[in-house]
Amino acid sequence: MAAAWAAFDDYPEERAHEFRALIDALVAELPADSPLGPFEQACAWDSTGHSDKAVPLYQAALERGLGDVSRYKARRTKIQLSSSLRNTGRAEEGVALLTPELDAPSDELDDAVRACLALCLSSLGRDREGLSLVLGALAPHLPRYQRSMANYARALVVPEA
Repeated sequence: MAAAWAAFDDYPEERAHEFRALIDALVAELPADSPLGPFEQACAWDSTGHSDKAVPLYQAALERGLGDVSRYKARRTKIQLSSSLRNTGRAEEGVALLTPELDAPSDELDDAVRACLALCLSSLGRDREGLSLVLGALAPHLPRYQRSMANYARALVVPEA
């Protein structure tokens, strides 16, 4: 699977179906009830521009217990599913799915959670909340102004005392 994804950029758009077929063939080697199968298939559909086909597969992966197999892949699934939900006009569901991830144990996906949640919020006309999340995620990476940016991020959503 890792080798297939490493070669993903070798498949131009007109050969996307070949990439998905390769992923399907690899998934066929997994146990039928494995949550990794629908996860990989969802990623393949999503990465080739088909959010609509990815959504039910991401949901199936979570329902089959992907979080028990890999907390990291379950978190990736929630991020990617939220993005796909937003792309298919269901941003509110994306917000509901990702909001609890703000309180999840921290990992390298924290900023991706905030970025995707910000996009979902923006799609719902909640731009100030989205901007607050993005600035809050960006602040720790700045060489200077970390405290001010974090304060500005909070000020966007917390009324002044």
